[in-house]
Amino acid sequence: MKGTLHHIEIYVKDLNKSKEFWGWLLEKLGYREYQNWQQGISYILGGTYIVFVQVEDRFLDIPYHRCRAGLNHLAFHGGSREFVDEITLKLKERGVKILYEDKHPYAGGADHYAVYFEDPDRMKVEITS
Repeated sequence: MKGTLHHIEIYVKDLNKSKEFWGWLLEKLGYREYQNWQQGISYILGGTYIVFVQVEDRFLDIPYHRCRAGLNHLAFHGGSREFVDEITLKLKERGVKILYEDKHPYAGGADHYAVYFEDPDRMKVEITS
């Protein structure tokens, strides 16, 4: 267990949008709701959990960009190519733009089967087979 990730905490601009986006996605990946309070929510899988917290109003005007210093993206194992394909279809049904669509599902290279997209705050997310 030493060295494994305990949790990730992400501040979001609109907690309700993030709950809607991340809730269904993380459930598909095997997570379940773990904690829920007025300013946040978390989802857990095994010993790792992901927390989403409403950012304070005074910080709302500072935009996130994955190419600045800090987190670039979150990548999750999907377990199979079929799962990646299923999630891709569901993302499209939900109106989520697929990144690098011209190279999908091999945007990460010929041996890397994945879908890339953004969450409501434009953080890149990857699900790989």
